[in-house]
Amino acid sequence: MTARSNGLVETKNGAVVRKLFGYEHIAQRHATRFNTFCREYLNPFLNFHRPCLFATELADPKKPGRIKRVYRAKDAMTPLDKLASLPEAATFMRESVTLKDLHELATALTDVQAAEELNEARLALFRRVPARTG
Repeated sequence: MTARSNGLVETKNGAVVRKLFGYEHIAQRHATRFNTFCREYLNPFLNFHRPCLFATELADPKKPGRIKRVYRAKDAMTPLDKLASLPEAATFMRESVTLKDLHELATALTDVQAAEELNEARLALFRRVPARTG
């Protein structure tokens, strides 16, 4: 793993994983529950309902030959919207998955409903996985 990709992983850990799960160690016997939660609730929420900022790359007028990344409010979109905006989007997906399928999954719940479902599932998860005490 390169330093850049490690930085991306750590950014996601801080902004997403640690915010939801905290900093406590998760015992291996609970790993299946956490994986199921991520697959069924967290990943769909992140991919279909939570907007992200995507950079617009511009030539830096002060430094010729350099690219400047600018983050603007109009660049905010969900990862699904970003994928759909790419000219060759279908070539980046498994053969059994279409953009239409993904859009149907995304519109099955509103953003608020998805967030409520995520929070309810998280509470249920932590009721089954007790916090470690001393």
